[in-house]
Amino acid sequence: MTAANVPCVPGYHGSNQDAHFLQQQAENIGFPVLLKAVKGGGGKGMRISHSGSDFLDQLQSAKSEARNSFGDDTMLVEKYIRTPRHIEVQIFADAHGNCVALGERDCSVQRRHQKIIEESPAPNLDDVVRKSLWERARAAALAVNYEGAGTVEFIFDNDTGDFYFMEMNTRLQVEHPVTEMVTGQDLVHWQLQVAEGRPLPLSQEEVEQKILNLGWGFEARIYAENPELNFIPDSGELGYLRTPHLSSDVRIDAGFIQGDEVSPYYDPMIAKLIVRGSTREEALAKLRTALESYEVAGPSTNIEFLKRLCKSADFANGEVETGYIDKHRIELFQKEPVEPEIFVQAALGILNHERRQASRSDKIAEALTTIGFGAGYQTRDFKLSELSADPNSTEEPSSAHVVLQQKSSHTFDATVDGHTFQNVRINHEPLNDTPGGSPATKLSSFFPHTRIETTIVPTIEGPVHVFHHGRHLKLQRGAPHFLAEALGKKETANSVLAPMPCKILRVDVEEGQKVSKDQVLVVIESMKMETTIRSPQDGVVEKVVHKQGDICKAGTALVEFKMPSPAS
Repeated sequence: MTAANVPCVPGYHGSNQDAHFLQQQAENIGFPVLLKAVKGGGGKGMRISHSGSDFLDQLQSAKSEARNSFGDDTMLVEKYIRTPRHIEVQIFADAHGNCVALGERDCSVQRRHQKIIEESPAPNLDDVVRKSLWERARAAALAVNYEGAGTVEFIFDNDTGDFYFMEMNTRLQVEHPVTEMVTGQDLVHWQLQVAEGRPLPLSQEEVEQKILNLGWGFEARIYAENPELNFIPDSGELGYLRTPHLSSDVRIDAGFIQGDEVSPYYDPMIAKLIVRGSTREEALAKLRTALESYEVAGPSTNIEFLKRLCKSADFANGEVETGYIDKHRIELFQKEPVEPEIFVQAALGILNHERRQASRSDKIAEALTTIGFGAGYQTRDFKLSELSADPNSTEEPSSAHVVLQQKSSHTFDATVDGHTFQNVRINHEPLNDTPGGSPATKLSSFFPHTRIETTIVPTIEGPVHVFHHGRHLKLQRGAPHFLAEALGKKETANSVLAPMPCKILRVDVEEGQKVSKDQVLVVIESMKMETTIRSPQDGVVEKVVHKQGDICKAGTALVEFKMPSPAS
């Protein structure tokens, strides 16, 4: 690459993998450094070391993840750019010496070193720099006599305006549809034509004209993951799935449909949502609208996080960098209050579901009537609370006590924590009542002051999913303490729970050991991604529940602490 006049990131790219030798190379380069697996991809096998004190731990973690993902733990050590952008160029080359750049994609907004949103063209980029990126990408491909589709990835330094070659992916990437949106080309078809020995369908000048005419595109990756827990993967059945309306400007590439199971053994991506607009502002507005109409009940997803990201002022202004999420963490993870009307809608949805279930069985109906849940106009009360994304959280969730007094077949008085909405009229429409999915209801309610339309998806043992005005909430019903004990609910306040289905890679503590808050307890793996579980408190380990190699379900205890002694 250097011989082809393609600028490269300073670093060590040799074969000596001795840990202390690599640490010395890092000292020579200057911290912070990026540790990167030679065969890496998708953010796996990558860690940042900020000083010599954390280098060996980060190297061990990166190597372990690289071995599990790629079967090779060979590492590169490179200078870490402090305020970088990730900009890549889609190139195509044929057997006739032609090579074109089909524009660039900005992939800067990332978590765990993996892209979650991409756009083309890159925002706030000088056209001289843009054209230089295209030329250096073409030079990189021609230097190795490349043929076919490829992506040349660069790190762009926001502070200096310089850019450096990072790597070349010799394939179409996950984000190639956003390039198809802004060029109007089918890149898979291009691959087949090149493989047949034909020349490229368009010249560089023709490609550039297409980009000028078609505007801007975004791609958002829809993942089964928990953003509130550092984006750890999730798994489970997609019990209910509603996708945005498709058009020439809105596209979905998906590998899952309603009723499918998201496995804990593979990458947790559910779908890719791609939109196009004549300007960046128009394309971003279409992305926001599409995300607000996406509804998924089942495993946790990143859809709510993507909605907040799209509303973030700096993102809307194109002020992006790879550290965007950490820099804007308070804004992006700000909790919103739950309005009383939402709790009412959830309670009405639960009641409607129970009655639909009861109407299917005379025995169930008789049993419900016996305990006061019959078809008569009765008073029902519900204790509802927002489900925490963190099973180990001690934070008090939003909650409400809802009392419903039925007045007629479709009219209720609804009282929320003492405030009453009188004569709430409802209409309900079943959306999904098939064996392959969870029962969903579209509930339209006329409150004295407003009309509200909500989709309610109850689950048998899990939360009640509420989709309301483009927002997704998970609410749980509170059970009396005596009932929780009767059902065998175990007290877990003094335990650290598995946040997802996982495999235990390493246990770093033993029974009787004193630990400090944030000390590493266990390292787990799910979907080829390692996650470090740290102690939420100072304390003494009473029991290590699982050993290395064990497979655990989400919510099971990993480590239990001794109960603190009662105050004297």
